[in-house]
Amino acid sequence: MRILIVEDDPMIGSSLMRGLTDAGYTADWVRDGLAAEAALRDRLGEFQLALLDWGLPHRSGIEVLRALRAGGNNIPVLILTARDSLADRVEGLDRGADDFLVKPFEFAELKARMRALLRRHAGRIEPPLRTARLALDPASRSVSRDGREIQLTAREYALLHALMQRPGTLLSRAQLEERIYGWSNPVESNAVEFLLHSLRRKIGSEQIENLRGLGWRVPGDK
Repeated sequence: MRILIVEDDPMIGSSLMRGLTDAGYTADWVRDGLAAEAALRDRLGEFQLALLDWGLPHRSGIEVLRALRAGGNNIPVLILTARDSLADRVEGLDRGADDFLVKPFEFAELKARMRALLRRHAGRIEPPLRTARLALDPASRSVSRDGREIQLTAREYALLHALMQRPGTLLSRAQLEERIYGWSNPVESNAVEFLLHSLRRKIGSEQIENLRGLGWRVPGDK
């Protein structure tokens, strides 16, 4: 799940990056309205949700939102702002925002609002993903093998989710890095291999196949 953060305050932006990454999301962060428009234009369909600050350099969040909707982009947008008047909330919603959260806010509330927006946008919760022995439930973010729940870290979960969305399909290191890490997160050369090693110890090494030099996959239906 890839989230675009549009926030010019370095403290808030870094806090959102850290919190969303820890929660298992892939987050990318831009700091002004023009960069936001470029990201949403050039990477059409890559993001599932945008967290949009109202007061941005170069172009305000409302201007970004207006251009986004005029161009037919229906990505869910949650406005984050210190403005708390009724008139501001009405303007934001009328311009095409899906929700509105006033700063300062609790991170737990932000995550709950994000989940609600994603459910509404999709029309339903993503159904559980299954292989012969594994089950992954996106609604509860739980994983089990043969009915026994397995505790995974946020990035282990994101890695397994990427693989289980396409059973039997090889995903390269670059494809997995793209799913797990944001633009601004430095990725060590062996980061994916380290995560795979840890994940395979928990779910069973035979549950993830490696074709040397090509990539990894979870077995499809036998």
